[in-house]
Amino acid sequence: MAGRWKNDLKWSDVTPKAGYLNRRQLIAGAAAMAVAGPALAGAKIKTVPSQYSTDEEPNSFEDLTTYNNFYEFGTGKDDPAANAHRLTTDPWSVKIDGLVDKPGNYDLADLLNGVTMEERIYRLRCVEAWSAVVPWVGFELADLLNRVGVQSGAKYVYFETLVRPEEMPGQKRNLLDWPYREGLRLDEAMHPLTILATGLYGEEMPNQNGAPIRLVVPWKYGFKSIKSIVRISLVDKMPEATWNMQNPREYGFYSNVNPEVDHPRWSQASERRIGGGLFSKRIPTQMFNGYADQVASLYAGMDLKKNF
Repeated sequence: MAGRWKNDLKWSDVTPKAGYLNRRQLIAGAAAMAVAGPALAGAKIKTVPSQYSTDEEPNSFEDLTTYNNFYEFGTGKDDPAANAHRLTTDPWSVKIDGLVDKPGNYDLADLLNGVTMEERIYRLRCVEAWSAVVPWVGFELADLLNRVGVQSGAKYVYFETLVRPEEMPGQKRNLLDWPYREGLRLDEAMHPLTILATGLYGEEMPNQNGAPIRLVVPWKYGFKSIKSIVRISLVDKMPEATWNMQNPREYGFYSNVNPEVDHPRWSQASERRIGGGLFSKRIPTQMFNGYADQVASLYAGMDLKKNF
């Protein structure tokens, strides 16, 4: 929880990798490295602990890398793990434009140069009523926005995912209007809980989880945390957001976790934590996914049923 002191041990330190990779993953990883060489060996990232991390125990590496929504690789939960190995993430650049002082196409290495990486253990709540606890590696989005200089007219931040159908087979189908798009209000983007993540469990981000760089906004439903980002724009009007475009009745622009506002087709009052089996007990969903103390003030005076 915010404001609580954390010791210097991180989950990547106290949980040996052999403990959260099962035998199948180890065999698959060895085969992949035999083909692709040492680049896939999983480079460790130097991190510091964060005061914003939850005390809850993270899900296993297997849970987090084999149960994903990433329609660019298919609609099944196991499709990203099966297909994301095709994605090339080096070299990688991010276009930053719009109402900024220093627009440009930035190499990822330049964006990360001099950045202090934190391990942020966050709750993740999917709009589909399942959840997880994830030990992300990343840095505050505000740090990047301050470096490029946000101009006074900017009110929102717009994001785009890579379009590369030859490596992202889901994009060969008209599942969504590609590219995947998302947006935040500027104050949401500048909040210290909002991060750009480049790793998981102390290592570089797996492709199926949004490599090489993704957004993480822990008080919003997971689809707001756009993956494999190639563009960040500062704009003066509310930007397009893919699921809101697809079905505005079911997916609002804000999409804050709210157990009091049901999805039209299911309840949002409780959730199933992944990794517990089909018969695991559901747990109550918390307002703003348990981050209300930190973020509720952003929405003071707003009708959260109307602005869902």
